[in-house]
Amino acid sequence: MYKKHYSRFLAARPDLLHCAPHSHYYWPDITREAQLRYWDDSALYADEKWGYLFSEKVPAVQQGIARILNVSNHEQIVFAPNTHELLYRAISTFDYGRPLAILTTDAEFHSFNRQSRRLKERGNVKLVRIATEPFATFAERWRDAVASHSWDMIFISQVFYNSGVAAPLPNEWLAGVQNDDCLIMVDGYHGFAAVPTDWSAYTDRVFYLAGAYKYGQAGEGCCFAVVPLKHAYRPEYTGWFADFASLAKSQAGPVEYTANGMAMAGATIDLSALYRFESVLNWWQQEQLTPQRIHDYIRNLQVAFLGRLDELNDQRVNRHTLLENGLNRHGHFFTFRWGSAEAVAELAQQLRSGGIATDYRNDRLRFGFALYHNAEDYQRISFD
Repeated sequence: MYKKHYSRFLAARPDLLHCAPHSHYYWPDITREAQLRYWDDSALYADEKWGYLFSEKVPAVQQGIARILNVSNHEQIVFAPNTHELLYRAISTFDYGRPLAILTTDAEFHSFNRQSRRLKERGNVKLVRIATEPFATFAERWRDAVASHSWDMIFISQVFYNSGVAAPLPNEWLAGVQNDDCLIMVDGYHGFAAVPTDWSAYTDRVFYLAGAYKYGQAGEGCCFAVVPLKHAYRPEYTGWFADFASLAKSQAGPVEYTANGMAMAGATIDLSALYRFESVLNWWQQEQLTPQRIHDYIRNLQVAFLGRLDELNDQRVNRHTLLENGLNRHGHFFTFRWGSAEAVAELAQQLRSGGIATDYRNDRLRFGFALYHNAEDYQRISFD
């Protein structure tokens, strides 16, 4: 139905069924023209480029993201090349050397997992990771953990990257936070533009991190955070974007920050990804491709995929080895676990040799679903 919009990526690898969009989503054709517009605008505006970008392009993409997340104030949104930069900038709002108590899970993506473990090496950082499995009891165990201590930082995914299982929403546990100054972050990378998300109830309290590399379909380089404005954040890790309007003023005395989400901004970056993402946002509007409509399309693909697995009757990849906690609230990829990491890697390579691109994490094999799939595509899958 939507394949025609991805003709260039599909033509580049015509013999491959790409079942790894959760890792790297194909870019729609319109992003190529957007990339060229960035070059042309760079030539046209040259020295005046930053003024144009921050007065025209940045607000346009902020508004598009705000529309998707139902955020009323688009100026709460700030951009960076990756979410890890935004994460560490938020961490740098704590006084250096201060003891910290951090609550998270055992299923966070490598960037936060590595960073939190590295922080623990300071010796004055308490790090508690709540096991996500068994999934059926996680919401209750997470809620109890949130309320058990006065945490300095709480970090949890919206959809766990190593399973596709959706985490409990903040309304299920936010009331238990004891510390008004607690820095709360939700990693929405596997939720944004995939799972319908209404962030309006949390904009004053919770950071939301995401980007366009996966379901935003615009490639790397355009990540963002919705910054809660309840507190005036003064990150130590800062750059000239964080007070862009004051560039011509004297740069002496106390460091000033803008009074919106841009206080969490950094410095000079390549904003071509912003152009690509803007083109995708405009396309979605023209096609009325809301997150709910996209989600419904993907859900139908998942049903067709599971039907194909039933036909294949494989002992490794089937409904029983699927990690899930209710498919009505699940991400846009399926994760299967049945044996050793070596066995999973072997099957992933076998599938790749047969023209099926998946990916795996340790002992978990992941199949993702995309707008450039049709239900009949899954008839190509075979485990022989």
